[in-house]
Amino acid sequence: MNVFILNAGSSSLKYQLMNPITKDVLAAGICERIGIDGVLKHEFGNEQELKIDVSMPTHKEAIELVLRTLTDGEGKVIDSINDIEAIGHRAVHGGEEFASSVMVTDKVIDAMKKLIPLAPLHNPANIMGMEICQQLMPGIPNVAVFDTAFHQTMPDYAYMYALPYDQYTKHGIRKYGFHGTSHYFVSNEARGMLDKKHNTRIIVCHLGNGSSVSAVLDGKCIDTSMGLTPVQGLMMGTRAGDVGAGAISFMMSQEGMTINETLDLMNKKSGILGISGKSSDLREVLDGMQEGDDKCRLAVDMVAYNIKKYVGSYVAALDGIDALCFTGGIGENSALIREIVCAGLDGMGLNIDPTKNNKRSNKARDIATNSSAARIFVIPTNEEFVIANDTYKIVSGLEK
Repeated sequence: MNVFILNAGSSSLKYQLMNPITKDVLAAGICERIGIDGVLKHEFGNEQELKIDVSMPTHKEAIELVLRTLTDGEGKVIDSINDIEAIGHRAVHGGEEFASSVMVTDKVIDAMKKLIPLAPLHNPANIMGMEICQQLMPGIPNVAVFDTAFHQTMPDYAYMYALPYDQYTKHGIRKYGFHGTSHYFVSNEARGMLDKKHNTRIIVCHLGNGSSVSAVLDGKCIDTSMGLTPVQGLMMGTRAGDVGAGAISFMMSQEGMTINETLDLMNKKSGILGISGKSSDLREVLDGMQEGDDKCRLAVDMVAYNIKKYVGSYVAALDGIDALCFTGGIGENSALIREIVCAGLDGMGLNIDPTKNNKRSNKARDIATNSSAARIFVIPTNEEFVIANDTYKIVSGLEK
């Protein structure tokens, strides 16, 4: 089955064409600067690449261009649109409405529209992608795969905020969590790598420009670091992570900032960028640290310390640990961050092997010492496969 995977953003559109049964990726790419000038970057075949500069006034023109590129010309990988058997959409926020992936219907879209206040930047774009695909490819089933769904198994004492209870009943204010497809994929892979198959206690660190940690007990999420929105939790590329409400209100008062200005600062100008003053890219900040830049050193120390705090708290929540997993751009590629995070966790049974840690590989691997009581895995994530596989199972009637 060929599944067309879409991740529609406000001014971008990521896509893949994948067979989830064989895991073969026929093509992948991104449309950028939609509504501005437009560029398509298309990868296909044996590491072949194609770049097209073309106007894309809306997401409709972007999807039409992708479909033409997949079926005609230099980047062709299928004969016609009819070779696409299903469409899987990344959907950011499913609230409490969706605890699993679902077939896209008018009822589903209406429910997603009601959740727009919880994800005003993401849900409208996700919905738009679904509606355009229904228009351009009538008869081909669409499936919505939610970032928040995996975290819907959290108990109420983990997802509730200690605000007046009516803030939850009236407005749905609670912790939802994100990166769910990645946390699901990595924790499931880790369960397969462990000798212990049941009552598994796994902590997943998804570390990239956006980062989050989850505690997974026997395949089910019991806590995660992101909250109502993705700004809560770890210090990230440009996001502040956990900041006390008193500090936020004091900053707003001192700077004369509005709520929107404050949210913009906390989402786009804080985190690694805000502390280092250099970049949101941890690679550049690590280089700055090596060159003696003390603010870069501080940013790196804060990143690692924040991760370590969450790992420690989740070991307590899980009553122990069987595996600590690193994934995402930073988690998979930064041996130094993994080393700093694991330093001093011997008492929790986590002993990292420096030689294994520094050996580069694009495959899942164990970097713990042979004597480590718990395993330390580096597992490349594959969110697109989760979307494609869920789509395949729902469309094929294997999962209802």
